Amino acid sequence: MNSKAALVIVGFISIILCWTPTVRAYSMMSWFKARISPAQIPFLKNEGESFRVETVALGLESPWAVVTSPDGRLFITERPGRLRVFKDGSLDLQPVRGVPQVFYEGQGGLLDMTFHPDFFHNQWVYLAYTIMAENGPMTRVSRFSLTAEGLTDNQLIFPGFPGSDKPKHFGCRIRFGLDGKLYITLGERGEGHRAQDLMDLNGKTLRLNDDGTIPKDNPFVDSRHSRQEIFSYGNRNAQGMAVQPVTGVIFQTEHGPSWNDAPGGGDEVNLIVAGGNYGWPLVHHRKSISGMISPLLEYTPAIAPAGAMFYTGDVFHAWKGNFFFTTLVGQMLVRVKLDGQKPVGQQFLLKGDYGRLRDVTQGPDGFIYVITSDTDAYGPGRPEGDRLIRLRPE
Repeated sequence: MNSKAALVIVGFISIILCWTPTVRAYSMMSWFKARISPAQIPFLKNEGESFRVETVALGLESPWAVVTSPDGRLFITERPGRLRVFKDGSLDLQPVRGVPQVFYEGQGGLLDMTFHPDFFHNQWVYLAYTIMAENGPMTRVSRFSLTAEGLTDNQLIFPGFPGSDKPKHFGCRIRFGLDGKLYITLGERGEGHRAQDLMDLNGKTLRLNDDGTIPKDNPFVDSRHSRQEIFSYGNRNAQGMAVQPVTGVIFQTEHGPSWNDAPGGGDEVNLIVAGGNYGWPLVHHRKSISGMISPLLEYTPAIAPAGAMFYTGDVFHAWKGNFFFTTLVGQMLVRVKLDGQKPVGQQFLLKGDYGRLRDVTQGPDGFIYVITSDTDAYGPGRPEGDRLIRLRPE
């Protein structure tokens, strides 16, 4: 029996084992076609870039974001509600003061962080975190002044939007676009219908001014039947977002279904456009419907894509302009080579060597920094805690 025939048999066995009333509402054929299809783009060799990996910090607890500040420090959010700083080659023992109280359960907690484009002038930083509200947990975004004493002047930018009582699918990445607007990803809270409801902010990408007001050129600003904050919709749970230099095009990584809401896999990389409908839950895997945007890249079986970045440094010259994203289930750092926005090749780095990988950033030294994610509710645990690792040339 050849390998393709064996895969077909395994596929049908999986269908039988996983066939539930919930799954029947979705396209098993879309899953099956994605499962047996070859990779959408070719795999690349190292292109002359050899590197070594160093562990530069230990003892992190459920880290979610690693972000390089304009002044050259690395900030790491820990979901229990701590903000850590890595500088001068070491991790500060004391967390940054002034972080608001968070709801830390399931996929919730202190999530993402970003810096205002004019940070050197105003010292503003933004945090995304979950809170417990009357209607259950939800994602909130606040702005702070970053001072020597910690975070001060808490200003509410996005108060949150009621979702469900499930502590899952919060999103949430926050990034400033080249247009100076703040983009926020919100998951659909495990309730797929929310992603298509334009009066519901869950399952969307939001676009706001830096003070939380609504831009006058948002795609649904003139609609009575849509929330004006919405930039894109039909998103399941986008946990990575990066802005392509020069073009300003927004790339997002998005978690596909996991058998409880549709056949497993279907993880995506998407190009986010104003008013775009990305199909969830009507479209998954490589299925397409007129009027809905298909993913740039799709991965079945699941790899669980997370944080993302574009590499702009000169240390890894051959990787300049490449798109990178971490994966949790896949336990690898994916490098995607682009021609404009068209993927022309990919490479799987660190595969299986460092466990679940949550986020990636380019350091001020041009090296690539990655945080692991083995100590959250979904990881296997690690006595030494999670790690900050660094890729640097040989």
